[in-house]
This record gives sequence, C-alpha cells and structure tokens, in this order.
Amino acid sequence: MGAEQLRLQNEEEERIRKAFKEKDWAEIKSSDSWVIFKVMSEFVEGFQKLAKIGPCVTIFGSARTPQLHPYYQMAEEIAFRLVQHGYGVITGGGGGIMEAGNRGAHRAKGKSVGLNIFLPFEQQGNIFIDKDKLISFDIFFFGRVCF
Repeated sequence: MGAEQLRLQNEEEERIRKAFKEKDWAEIKSSDSWVIFKVMSEFVEGFQKLAKIGPCVTIFGSARTPQLHPYYQMAEEIAFRLVQHGYGVITGGGGGIMEAGNRGAHRAKGKSVGLNIFLPFEQQGNIFIDKDKLISFDIFFFGRVCF
C-alpha cells in the first residue's frame, strides 16, 4: 500500500470514528438541518448543468473492462456512431466501458458527459469527458436522479 493510499485510509477511518462519537440532541438536529441544503444544492447544480447539454444517450458498464476487450471497443464504436447521429453520450465518468463511451464521443467531436461520484479509493473522471461536462456528486443517488 502506497503512502497516499495509507493517508486516505487513515483519513477515512478518522471520519468514521468522528461519525460515531457521542453527540447531544442539539448537535444532531443542527447537523441534520444543514444536510437538506447540501442535498438541494447537488440537485440544483446537476439539473442546471444537464438541462443545457441537449439530447444524449447513456452508456452503462463496468469500470474495470480493459481497452482490448471486445465490449470496450464496441462501446467506443457505438458512442462514436451516436454522436454522428446527433446525440451526446453520458456515462458514469469512470474507466472501462464508461471511458470507452466517452472516448467514442470525444473522437467523434461530440458531447461527452460524465456523472462522477466521489469515492475514497476509486475513480476520477476519465480524460475523454468534456471539461465543462464533468459533473461530480457526493452521493451516488443524486447523479442517477438528475439524468
């Protein structure tokens, strides 16, 4: 395990410890109240950004499919053809099939959208997503509701 992974793991463990510390009722209620605004802001941001993108097709698939796999190549080709027919491509923004979809859209010079979620040890947006169309969410559910 590398130093960066160890640091992230230690931060995550500390975050979990803090979540289970004793809290009084006022602290619990005030914390819960502010979560509502976080939820609202993620929905508003997601809906506003997606409303400006136009017609798109979503490509779902594994983040772990290698580039030489036939499904990766098929997803890239399908995305390329979708763009040629006037559609953009939306994926979860990760690697594998998602990357293939974004790569195909990017290669065809079309809209390439990534709805990414923040995970402690996982994905970042792939390099084939248009810089202005990477939308990141803290909570997985929000990204799926927004599209």
